[in-house]
Amino acid sequence: MAHPLVVQLRFTRKEFERGLKGVTAEEAVRRFEPLNPISWIIAHLAWQEQLYWLTHPQGLMPAPGVRAQGSGAPLAIPTLEEAWDGWHTVTKAADPWLDALTSQDLTTHTLNEKGEPYRESIGSRVWRTMHHYWYHLGEAQAIRQLLGHGGLPTFVGDQHGKAPYTPEG
Repeated sequence: MAHPLVVQLRFTRKEFERGLKGVTAEEAVRRFEPLNPISWIIAHLAWQEQLYWLTHPQGLMPAPGVRAQGSGAPLAIPTLEEAWDGWHTVTKAADPWLDALTSQDLTTHTLNEKGEPYRESIGSRVWRTMHHYWYHLGEAQAIRQLLGHGGLPTFVGDQHGKAPYTPEG
């Protein structure tokens, strides 16, 4: 069974998908400045997961196209299909590595290209990734409101049923 922190990340991903259900391809690329479009948000989160779980620890990059949505990169707006394809590719590829993490692993650090440890531990990066998802999900809900969408999810879903608090160990 996956570590409880990884279970929470998976729940966060599912809430992200739930929060974007029903967005059309045309709506996903629409920009309300200064906000980035929804398709960019999806690819941006794929970029972070790829970097943290695949590129840094394993030297893998299964979705090179999402690098265009990295922090500090010039705005590049993928199609909705490209964004979700990259996101699904990355999350599917990352899951086996995430599933293997132990409490001890979460206190360790991945290494950069010079062999130096990154400042944050793997566990802190899992927390950062979840917080990053919730930040952008709120932003996406605001965009959906600007698009005139109604009936949007208004709160976190069934966390108790799908990802309840579970002590480590």
